[in-house]
Amino acid sequence: AAAAAAARFGASLRAPDPARGCAALAPGTRGELERSAERPCVRALPEAGLPTAGPVRSVDVYGAQARVVAERDTLFLSSFPGGWKVTAAGCVPRAERPYRCLVKGG
Repeated sequence: AAAAAAARFGASLRAPDPARGCAALAPGTRGELERSAERPCVRALPEAGLPTAGPVRSVDVYGAQARVVAERDTLFLSSFPGGWKVTAAGCVPRAERPYRCLVKGG
């Protein structure tokens, strides 16, 4: 289910369908994006510079948290009552440090 949510988010970016992409973000992530960009999510998300993720390579689920590693992106998701939501996207690993993400919750 987490992989499917990540794929739907990626599809919304390719469409482009920023309203659908914004709906796929966790509330805190959407709020942080709007605060940092100083504009509504539907304008800020297309400008965030997120890569086209490509096919999913692996999924790790830890309770209500998931990491989805795609060909060109890593996304983090959390489970909410309505399903999985993206908490961070455009993430790249850093040696012995947390991932650096273009879009993330505050």
